[in-house]
Amino acid sequence: MKNVLLLTTITTLVGCTTVADMAGYDTATLNSDAAKSYSQVVSSAKSQGAVDSTSATAIRVKKVFNRIKPYAVQANTTGVPFDWQITVIRSPELNAWAMPGGKMAFYTGIVETLKLTDAEIAAIMGHEMTHALSEHSKKDAGQKVLTGLAMQLGGAQLQSKTGLSDNALGLINDLGIDKPFSRSQESQADAGGLRLMAQAGYNPASAVSVWEKMEAENGRSSALVTLTSTHPNSQQRIAKIKALLPEVTPIYQAAAKAPQ
Repeated sequence: MKNVLLLTTITTLVGCTTVADMAGYDTATLNSDAAKSYSQVVSSAKSQGAVDSTSATAIRVKKVFNRIKPYAVQANTTGVPFDWQITVIRSPELNAWAMPGGKMAFYTGIVETLKLTDAEIAAIMGHEMTHALSEHSKKDAGQKVLTGLAMQLGGAQLQSKTGLSDNALGLINDLGIDKPFSRSQESQADAGGLRLMAQAGYNPASAVSVWEKMEAENGRSSALVTLTSTHPNSQQRIAKIKALLPEVTPIYQAAAKAPQ
């Protein structure tokens, strides 16, 4: 109990991002390391002929990226400028991601399989940008430092009293700490993404249709899947997005009237 209180106090006083800084995962370092990893990913994709810069899909993705990018630059409150870049990768995978510092990848599969409109591309783009802008990787690093410390301090005591195996303790750690934290990050990324796409003149209501298409593709999520996933299930996600639309729709309407 003392150990739990100690860790709770540390988290309350300094937060996961400060813990990450103390552990050497500061913003500049994470961004630099991500840039190196990104370079390796892009080089590998190029060697396989998977980097797409000429197809209609790639051109559309880059157009959306360039339209949202100025607003992502404005939204950066980390104190460290991001060098935003995007690579379109020819792959059937339904995926897109952003590394710390604004290094992004968009897979052609998610655009072409789901037949995304430009506004739906913008919804995914804004979501991934918000992950980077909110420094979710850095917060995860700080969370893992605290989680690792908690397991070191309390794991042996818990095992001695309950007989739980290492695997069982790992599952408790995963479901009890890491997964709920990640689901909250996903909701935050949805909210920030709506604002970014609205500022760039894309209708934020298109974020709803993205997840409707995702659900049609993957099947309806069960309660068990929701529990063990880092992402909220589609219906929960859609409900939260719809609740935010009255806040962000006026931003879109103002942007749509402004000269491009």
